[in-house]
Amino acid sequence: HSSSILSPSLFAKENLNRMSEQQLNLYDRLINEPSNDWDIYYWATEAKPTPAEFENDVMAMLREFAKNKKREQRLRQPDLEYLFEPPR
Repeated sequence: HSSSILSPSLFAKENLNRMSEQQLNLYDRLINEPSNDWDIYYWATEAKPTPAEFENDVMAMLREFAKNKKREQRLRQPDLEYLFEPPR
């Protein structure tokens, strides 16, 4: 998927276990139906208005998630360990 801020797997990990069956169905539609992942990113970050068929409580959760993730990214320095080879 398009953005590290809005990683669907991270969103899923944090949210799926507390979603209702109806919300899970909406989430499934949201990640599978739009032809372009960037659309989901734009809707979630409110760069573009969400189309009516995807405007639901799951989209609202995704928007909140995106806001929180942006805040976390600003506060946290990136991990640099991966840049260095471990000593042999």
